[in-house]
Amino acid sequence: MSAVARAAVIGEATAVSGYGLAGAIVYPADTRAQAVAAWRSLPAQVAVVLLTARAASWVDQLPRPGDLLVVVMPS
Repeated sequence: MSAVARAAVIGEATAVSGYGLAGAIVYPADTRAQAVAAWRSLPAQVAVVLLTARAASWVDQLPRPGDLLVVVMPS
């Protein structure tokens, strides 16, 4: 049995909390440290990461784990 690809969302809690209702893994990150920790802890089955603009600026220079499709929310 193969693993199912998942979506993850990283960003300010007020902007990302609702994505959990659609089945995404939600990582509320109101600080740079929280965003970096979330980025580095993404599970292997995550194929798509949706970032708020602020979270994207915080993880922009970090290496991407695996082969991810990264989407940045418009601000």
